Amino acid sequence: MHLELVVPGLFPDRESLPGALRSAALELLLARGRRRGGEAASLELWLCKAFDLEGPTLPAGALTALAGGQDPGAHFWLRADPVHLRADRDRLLLIPSRGFTLTAAEAEQLAAALNRHFASDLMLQILRPDVWYVQAGSKAEINSNPPIELAGKNVDPNLPEKHWHALLNEIQMALYGHAVNTEREQRGDPVVNSVWLWGAGRLPAKASGPWQSVSTDDCAVLGLARLAGMRYRASGPGAEEWLARAPEDGRHLVVLDALRGVRALGDLDTLEGRLRSLEESWFAPLLATLKAGRIGMVTLHVPDAGASFETVRGDLRRFWRRVRPLSSYAADAA
Repeated sequence: MHLELVVPGLFPDRESLPGALRSAALELLLARGRRRGGEAASLELWLCKAFDLEGPTLPAGALTALAGGQDPGAHFWLRADPVHLRADRDRLLLIPSRGFTLTAAEAEQLAAALNRHFASDLMLQILRPDVWYVQAGSKAEINSNPPIELAGKNVDPNLPEKHWHALLNEIQMALYGHAVNTEREQRGDPVVNSVWLWGAGRLPAKASGPWQSVSTDDCAVLGLARLAGMRYRASGPGAEEWLARAPEDGRHLVVLDALRGVRALGDLDTLEGRLRSLEESWFAPLLATLKAGRIGMVTLHVPDAGASFETVRGDLRRFWRRVRPLSSYAADAA
């Protein structure tokens, strides 16, 4: 079996981890493996290339609709994920939904309010509290990055084209003063005062890749796997559970994006906790399984660093390749 992991945001810098967190299993896999370089890219661009899609833009809206069980048809779709815009002196900072907690009931109430306000012109649909999408008209061409890529950044230089601004302003006004946001503000939680439009496009005619299965919590990636005719499911709690249900051979892809955007939000405790969780639930069990011969190869892809690391069982005997901290890999990619 060949298991490939895609882990964006894997290499934090020294400032992000002042406690010098070490991940023994991960560091061994990286040190003993064979590194393959490439161009640094977002997860979305990596997916476009990996699944042989035409064009550099991932149509996340249509793929999310497909993952939700809908037939996207020939329509344009957009992601319209809930976000918090925070005033900071003379700029607005974007906080994606990963930076706060939003319940299903809150998401449903906010989306329902927007649907009533816009009537038939806009009909938001919710796949998860943090994943909203909408069928759009001919204006669906849009140039904007996923909100997680803009975490903690100034909104103004990253806004989509001007013809979208009036809609965004109206959405913000409709959300202002909503009872859900009033209650959130009273609790000290970030209010949902806007949505972020991205991932526009029609469903691609086809997608392809070398994997027999795809496991992830990313809805657009699940849609990609479905479009490509691959088996797909949530990534689950960790490698042990994944292996218990995995076939004996084949090539499989797991996308783990828990680290993405966390560093940009400045939440170092969360970053450290998630790194520890990945070490305990994925990297340590996979290293043990590789040593035991249950897996033939483990490949780690880090798109934003433009690097991949392939490790087979025999590589683990290359003792002269000394392990080093994760922050040193960030320096390599700089």
